[in-house]
Amino acid sequence: MKRYEALYQITCNAEDLLRGGPRRDHSSLADRVSSLMERMDADDHPVDSGPPTVSGEVRRATPGVVHQNPQNSRISRGQGDLPERRARLAALEAEIRSCSRCALSLGRTRTVVGEGVLDPLVMVVGEGPGRDEDQQGRPFVGKAGQYLDKWLEAIDLSRETNVYITNIVKCRPPENRDPQPGETDACAPWLHEQIALVRPRLILTLGRISLRVLTGSTRGITGLHGSRFCYRDIPLVPTFHPSAVLRNPEWRRPVWEDLKEVRRWLDEVTGQEAPGETGR
Repeated sequence: MKRYEALYQITCNAEDLLRGGPRRDHSSLADRVSSLMERMDADDHPVDSGPPTVSGEVRRATPGVVHQNPQNSRISRGQGDLPERRARLAALEAEIRSCSRCALSLGRTRTVVGEGVLDPLVMVVGEGPGRDEDQQGRPFVGKAGQYLDKWLEAIDLSRETNVYITNIVKCRPPENRDPQPGETDACAPWLHEQIALVRPRLILTLGRISLRVLTGSTRGITGLHGSRFCYRDIPLVPTFHPSAVLRNPEWRRPVWEDLKEVRRWLDEVTGQEAPGETGR
């Protein structure tokens, strides 16, 4: 229990630092989260009481199905083709770096393809690169990315060992605006091929746009975060984008609940398996 308290507090403190504001007292919220965790499990291993209730509207919004039993969503994890997939991913990255399918390519400094491991526990899909990402050519390296790393750390995940991170669009939209439908449509084939080569056990989408592109849902993230969807045969859980949570601290608690849902699913389906093989 103390471990989850500490990790949650680290995440809250990280947000304060990234927001550039003074330290605030998070004890009340931390106490509520701790109380919830204690009710879920007394020995630090949350037990899932069953999949969340998902409305019929959500069912219709998804091209696949909403998971009702995570045990039925196991993915073939054979790694005999790992060298081939690694080579194909490298070739795909080279193609993406020279992409000119939409006007975003005209203003980019660098293409931001993605990074992490093959066969990861989780593939994180954001919306688009920001200024820092455009300059460095790496996903989620700015303030939102530092905050995301804290989220992942809180549920024993890391881009260095068991996560792959990418975005819907690979070039920075002007002024960090939302990617437009024509831009996401142009980039979506790259993402679909990335997912096929990376083979994550679960996809975590950040924000409404990545949820829409991968599930077809037109509803807002506020009503759907934490639900279980399916992209082809891969479970998918949506949550808020880190940059939005930095602007809206009241969304910390919902994100924490979503992250616990991700961790519960991974514990149920994969147990304590070895991390994925590096793709970098």
